[in-house]
Amino acid sequence: MEFQDYLSIVRKRWVSILLVAAVVLAAAVAVTLVSTPMYRAHAQVYISVRSAGTTTDLLQGSNFTQRQVSSYAELATTPRVLVPVIEHLELATTPDTLARSVSASSPVESSLLDIRVTDPDPTVASAVANSVAESLATQVSELERPEGGVSPVQISTVRVAAPPTSPASPDATRNLALGLLVGLALGFGVAVLRELLDTRVRTEEDVHAVTEASVIATISVDDDAVEHPLIVQSNPHGQRAESFRRLRTNLQFLDVSGGPQTFVVTSAVPGEGKSTTSINLAITLADAGSRVALVDADLRRPSVARYMGLEGSAGLTTVLIGRASLEDVVQPWGEGTLHVIPSGQVPPNPSELLGSPAMARLLTDLAAAYDVVLIDTPPLLPVTDAAILARLTSGALVVVGADRLHRQQLQESLGALGTVGARILGIVLNRLERRQGDAYSYYDYTSTTAEPSRQSRSGPAGKASRPPVAHARAARRRPERPRRTQTTPAGSAQDRDEGVDVQRTVTAGRWPGPPRE
Repeated sequence: MEFQDYLSIVRKRWVSILLVAAVVLAAAVAVTLVSTPMYRAHAQVYISVRSAGTTTDLLQGSNFTQRQVSSYAELATTPRVLVPVIEHLELATTPDTLARSVSASSPVESSLLDIRVTDPDPTVASAVANSVAESLATQVSELERPEGGVSPVQISTVRVAAPPTSPASPDATRNLALGLLVGLALGFGVAVLRELLDTRVRTEEDVHAVTEASVIATISVDDDAVEHPLIVQSNPHGQRAESFRRLRTNLQFLDVSGGPQTFVVTSAVPGEGKSTTSINLAITLADAGSRVALVDADLRRPSVARYMGLEGSAGLTTVLIGRASLEDVVQPWGEGTLHVIPSGQVPPNPSELLGSPAMARLLTDLAAAYDVVLIDTPPLLPVTDAAILARLTSGALVVVGADRLHRQQLQESLGALGTVGARILGIVLNRLERRQGDAYSYYDYTSTTAEPSRQSRSGPAGKASRPPVAHARAARRRPERPRRTQTTPAGSAQDRDEGVDVQRTVTAGRWPGPPRE
């Protein structure tokens, strides 16, 4: 990982890093509050050698004491020194227990010996320190005394331990600072570990790590999409609506080898937004003047009719089992260039119906009558319906819900399409978390001029007209219906700001007429 990757982790997971740091800091505060205050008393002794006073004797005595001082420091914590201390002060402890609270050390190249004693009672700490200094002087004199003579080593107390006024531990400032630093380091480590173990697809880079298929559109997250799925209709100037228009543009430039514009829209698992993507893409294609057929081929959990406010009791399944013709179930929506074929009633054998010759003939008829055919299908991992239809069409658009899908699931779903030889046209990254300062935030504004209400935005159109498939046989005998053109000024500032088409073509009549030859 590079430095930029670590910065990205901090930006993305700063909340969890601060949370871990706060927990560790709170633990440090708790430990500080519940810890017993410990007081430390300090006594100091000086070690010297008796001599005749000559320079040579003084130098030899100094060298001797410096060599021996480390041994005397070790001697200070032995039972030979501590037992007299316990007896003198009448302490209810053992030499080994008392040794854990006593420490002795000497500065480098020095004849001084520091004795420190830690105890919850400051008076006891000072008394023990002074008593250890006296006991050490007595024991050293006995150990260094020759037979029948006087010990040449003399230990004198130069600093008497006084009862400390403030506890040596716990050190609140040190504990809090250490807790904060450890908490931040631990939080950052947890964040890096989560990033390494996290396999969810959240960005385009995550998609590119799984497949070489292009991401042809990114659509930001919208928690209100379930309640208002028709984003292009409810908020035509919003960022999500502009994302669907960008998807429409990219879809028109996909190489389908000159074949019919028939696309399957699917996803890996439920809840990634494939149905709302299909609907909004169909609306934007129809707004651009294309004759669009939207087919709800999710025969297990259909939702297109419910989202678009259409009758869904009769539809695709009704046609496939031969109980109705295509013209009977097609329902116009909007201006008339968008026609919807609901799923109909849920059948007991969806996969068999979608893979039947009747479905293949239906797709051929739709491709001949419409410019674009969009087919909303079930997810790839639970069932095989989408893979079956993708093999019969120009290819599949795979909708990937950011933060909803793992990389392994995406790889398995794309592998299901590759197994049947279906073509993956592109990836639509949906529910992408929008960052502050997004380059496309320009589109998130409310126009000061109210948009003229049009009947095309009011919902389903009337049923007086007949779909293009009804005119398919008359295409060779009857000329195409004339159109009238309404042109707005090319230099209109409002049109440029709102991104509307400079020239709009309005078909005379509700239906676009017969298919092109």
